[in-house]
Amino acid sequence: MTGSTARRDAPSTHKGRATRERIVAAAADLMYRQGVAGTSTPAVRDAAGVSSSQIYHYFADKDDLTRAVIAHQTETILSHQAPLLARLDSLAALDSWRAVVIETARRQGGVGGCPMGSLSSELADTHPWARDTLAAGFTAWAESIHRGLSAMIDSGVLRPDTNVRALSLALLAAVQGGLLLAQAQRTTEALEAALDTVIARIRDYTTEP
Repeated sequence: MTGSTARRDAPSTHKGRATRERIVAAAADLMYRQGVAGTSTPAVRDAAGVSSSQIYHYFADKDDLTRAVIAHQTETILSHQAPLLARLDSLAALDSWRAVVIETARRQGGVGGCPMGSLSSELADTHPWARDTLAAGFTAWAESIHRGLSAMIDSGVLRPDTNVRALSLALLAAVQGGLLLAQAQRTTEALEAALDTVIARIRDYTTEP
């Protein structure tokens, strides 16, 4: 069975859901640090403190587990980003979001990069089902940014002719490219430069000097 079709139904009990979530969290941590290819099912078993039979009870195969990890990482990132982006009612709020993104990367020392970006780099070219799932996650992230910038138009901070879609994609690209360079260079300099450049462009659309 392949990851594009092999899926288990969600557990019906609280205990089952908790066990499944523990397996996914352990797999997500290992895949983030070691990559998907470098993460074996026995390693996930040991990290989660479960048996191999439990893993295969909840997941048809490793691709099925990886799909769950992608969903987990997407949900984790969006749940962290969404509240910040939902408060984008001013340029000060945008600067605060920028500060959180940079401080998070700085605390990590660039290690690991973006969990979704790392998964995409490893899987997108060889696993179409993973590419589709990751693309949907990035789209949801861009839409969260889009809603924030649109709120700034509604509140009169940005002009109505602001190209919100392009700026949303540019901000997301700045985050992804900046985190990738931070991973390689172990510095947030490129991330800061990319975000500052896009934010400066957003400032060009403010309704006041």
